[in-house]
Amino acid sequence: MEKTISGITIECIKGDIVSQPDITAIVNAANAQLRMGGGVAGAIHSAAGPGLEEECHPLAPIKPGEAVITGGHRLPNRFVIHCLGPVFGVDKPEDTLLANCYRNTLKLAEQYKIDSIAFPAISTGAFGYPVEEAAEVAFRTIIGIVPKLRYVKRIRFVLYSESDLDIHEKIMSALKSRI
Repeated sequence: MEKTISGITIECIKGDIVSQPDITAIVNAANAQLRMGGGVAGAIHSAAGPGLEEECHPLAPIKPGEAVITGGHRLPNRFVIHCLGPVFGVDKPEDTLLANCYRNTLKLAEQYKIDSIAFPAISTGAFGYPVEEAAEVAFRTIIGIVPKLRYVKRIRFVLYSESDLDIHEKIMSALKSRI
């Protein structure tokens, strides 16, 4: 599913975040220490190679809602933007911290003149954020930021499962009808 708002394409696909060669920056749903972990962080660090963890080391730790940028190393992407999503039920207020992930990531993308970015479903894996609520926060935040973007022209959500894709498409469809 794809929607264009203010000249910016927002899309949802099922796939693997490390297999997005047409995207300039991918987003890592990072841990506070910016180290290899499970899920998205593990996949990105494995594909990027040890240089990514070396570059991340002096940038850590980060707090929920914060984002930092590194090179892509062995990935087909020029940059990786790492953000720490909130742990659902622990980091409060979850919705504000999750929205800050998207805001701060897009702020860095603009600062580095990045034209395309791919997000995973931040905080929905091990951090336990319900997918539907997380998608709602993500799309509401992004749609609010879109009119201010100058460099970013494509925002892609790369969802790992069919059910996550269905939920994101449903939320995106509902929100775009209100624009």
